[in-house]
Amino acid sequence: PRPSPAAPTSSRMARGATSRSTPSTTAPAPGTLATSANNVFGDGKATTVNTAAADAAYGAAETWDFYKNTFGRNGIKNNGVGALSKVHYGSGYVNAFWDDSCFCMTYGDGSGNAHPLTAIDVAGHEMSHGVTSATAGLVYSGESGGLNEGTSDIFGTAVEFFAKNASDQGDYLIGEKIDIFGNGKPLRYMDQPSKDGNSADYWSSTVGNKDVHYSSGVANHFFYLLAEGSGAKTINGVNYNSPTSNGSKLTGIGIAKAQAIWFRALTTKFVSTTKYAQARTGTLAAAADLYGGTGSSEYKAVAAAWSGVNVN
Repeated sequence: PRPSPAAPTSSRMARGATSRSTPSTTAPAPGTLATSANNVFGDGKATTVNTAAADAAYGAAETWDFYKNTFGRNGIKNNGVGALSKVHYGSGYVNAFWDDSCFCMTYGDGSGNAHPLTAIDVAGHEMSHGVTSATAGLVYSGESGGLNEGTSDIFGTAVEFFAKNASDQGDYLIGEKIDIFGNGKPLRYMDQPSKDGNSADYWSSTVGNKDVHYSSGVANHFFYLLAEGSGAKTINGVNYNSPTSNGSKLTGIGIAKAQAIWFRALTTKFVSTTKYAQARTGTLAAAADLYGGTGSSEYKAVAAAWSGVNVN
């Protein structure tokens, strides 16, 4: 049996946002149910109360459909139960978080209450914390915490690609639509995480000392290299240029196979204390399970991608 989940009650989207306090273990107070007399919710404007509610419901639906259609997982806990979404939390609250205690998503309205954090990848990121809690239970500190955050970035990205929304096409940027810094830049970059000024591109013996939103860079970079390969590339109009720690030139296996490997590793190989070395072992085992053993091209690609982020 797996160790019992040891993640915190709440897991938040961003480091460096307005609130940097430790997530509360107290669930947000009940709010008012979003209703509409004509079954139209919101108008696309942030100033309209029901717009954020509609976006949150859409993000939850896309996340549910992604897990169901891609992995056959029936909801966050695989029990058919949907999560509650809460919007307009606080005032000027620049964050979003998942809370196991209320089995709910909570979204702030962003700076000046003008940028609700209800983007597709944010919804997928946060609800994936619930999946991690219900499976591997990765401890939210040290390297396991980085893997916890990386898992949410990986599946938040996967949900965005799955949604095929012309207004928010799939990319390997995290939170690019919420403008959390007010300068149009995303929160995180999966192709070269250090572009945010804090995240780690590669593993080192001290990476676990970083905030989990920054140590997650190793997992994010691994996933990008596995899916898309190294070097310059343009995907859905976004330019990427992913380096490797050892100068290797890598060819990706595609996001579908990469996410399948990570999901199998998360749900059957990882445990609460998994670190990057064990994540390498787990994803290699998952690739062997899914794609025909240690001689498969997918298995070799996993090994090469980990070497590309200095996990050997």
